[in-house]
Amino acid sequence: MGILGGAMTVRRFRVVGEVPDNFRTVYQERLNDDAFRESPVGQGKEEAEGWVQVHNLLDTEFDDVEKWLYDSYLLFALRVDKKTLPAKLLAAHVAKRCDLWAKEHEQDRCPASERTKIKDALEEEWLARALPRAAVTEVVWNIQEGWLLLHSQSDGTMDRFRKRFHRTFGLVAIPWSPLDWVGEESRTALIDTSPSLELSVEAS
Repeated sequence: MGILGGAMTVRRFRVVGEVPDNFRTVYQERLNDDAFRESPVGQGKEEAEGWVQVHNLLDTEFDDVEKWLYDSYLLFALRVDKKTLPAKLLAAHVAKRCDLWAKEHEQDRCPASERTKIKDALEEEWLARALPRAAVTEVVWNIQEGWLLLHSQSDGTMDRFRKRFHRTFGLVAIPWSPLDWVGEESRTALIDTSPSLELSVEAS
């Protein structure tokens, strides 16, 4: 829980859009509607994602406002569950089963179509027993000042978060340039005295 304590590596965003006056009630409903839901037993490779509380990734309800709203700050997290299988180990087992099939059917090798069936059956068998890998990315959002921090530097996580954020709140999270952290006058002075900095900002 980097947001609540410890070192943080974050990306900062500017939030664009209108926040309703009764945002406590509105956002409570939207967080609950788009909260993380456990996948059914036997989940395959598909991912499951949704909002959870920063205190514990198993807390998926936002009924208690005091657990996620602190003055003008909203604290929550995006949880993504995905099941993965050990590729090399899976390939070895598939090869063994294919050899067994060829021996039982008195053929030199297992046909490609049969190999695909064997692999699909083995993946389904293993995925049914596997636990998902849960990734949790924390968010702190200042409603009053219109910015938020995402506790991640991953481009993939950033894109996933922005889509989910817009889906839930109807607002757009725009990545903030480092120059946006300084005032307008300071920013202008920096650009005027540093042509290379100006080109760098435009290129980004």
